Amino acid sequence: MAASLTGIFPPIPTPFTADGELALDKLKANLAFWNKTDIAGYVVLGSNGEFPFLSEEEKLAVFETVGQHIAPGKVFVAGTGCESARNTIALTRRAAELGAQVAMVVTPNYYKPKMDAAAFVAFYQAVADASPIPVAIYTMPPYTGVDITADAVARLSQHPNIIGMKDSGGAMAKYADMLRQVRPGFQLLAGSASFLLPAVALGASGGVCALAVVAPRQTVELYRLAAAGNVAEARTLQYRLMAPNAALTTGFGIAGLKYACELIGLYGGPVRLPLLPLGEKEQGRIRAILDEAGLL
Repeated sequence: MAASLTGIFPPIPTPFTADGELALDKLKANLAFWNKTDIAGYVVLGSNGEFPFLSEEEKLAVFETVGQHIAPGKVFVAGTGCESARNTIALTRRAAELGAQVAMVVTPNYYKPKMDAAAFVAFYQAVADASPIPVAIYTMPPYTGVDITADAVARLSQHPNIIGMKDSGGAMAKYADMLRQVRPGFQLLAGSASFLLPAVALGASGGVCALAVVAPRQTVELYRLAAAGNVAEARTLQYRLMAPNAALTTGFGIAGLKYACELIGLYGGPVRLPLLPLGEKEQGRIRAILDEAGLL
């Protein structure tokens, strides 16, 4: 049976030591905290995991650690996207050996003028054909500069080993168009808590939400209210979470998310260059936003 992408999946940060090495002991400690929450699973080495900055050896070490310490019943989604199909397939196979249950594959993007619907369909079909685990498409236009059309997603949804998609674009008209066209059972995930309510209302199966790293209970509750059709309560909670979600994503980025981890007792640690650490003023702003939203 295909892995379920229903519910909330935090895209967990990759912890580094002060000198920039992997802090796998800190990752284990953070997992112990998240394992006790009602999140559905983890996205490991997504954008918030700083995957472009990790060597292949480091990626495998992170996958191995998560595979060994994830709680039973939670779904291990591994970010295995590389620029070529060949490298993506190789990394996906290794991730599967280390316990990953789903491969989340970001759109290739370096050769932007050639990254059209035909290229994406050929790429994802090749990866899905060779992958020992189900594949989910991952689109992140603000970072990659490319997007995939709803028609292409609909075509790819017919592949038996492509089970869903994380879309971080946030365009609700496109969400509706994709959900209208894809095969029954194809699971679409909102890529941010900022539009979780409208996405679930349209039929999304859940969300990959950075906010869930530091506010798992509230993010899960927002999903549950939205999925149950309790629009009034979901709307109130959606509004309350807008400012902290913005602060930890578009506002202060991964450095902000890692600092917020520190505020709730998790390990955050530094980001890798060329990402920069926060200043004291930025840290104070995050603290105030989270406090005002009742998340501290």
